[in-house]
Amino acid sequence: MVQYSQVDRTFAALSDPTRQLILNRLGEGSATISELADPAGMTLTGLKKHVAILEDARLVKTEKVGR
Repeated sequence: MVQYSQVDRTFAALSDPTRQLILNRLGEGSATISELADPAGMTLTGLKKHVAILEDARLVKTEKVGR
């Protein structure tokens, strides 16, 4: 089984253009999944997968608010 270092996870997360757009947007301030998905033209489920990869790489932190 291949084990990835934190650096590997970070570079893998940054290699995707969609995740780069997400990080650029988050550089402006906090956003909901819906706010991130709309400009990217993605479903909420698809965007959540990208955010999970960014979170695994410790590039973003998520917080559940509401329901």
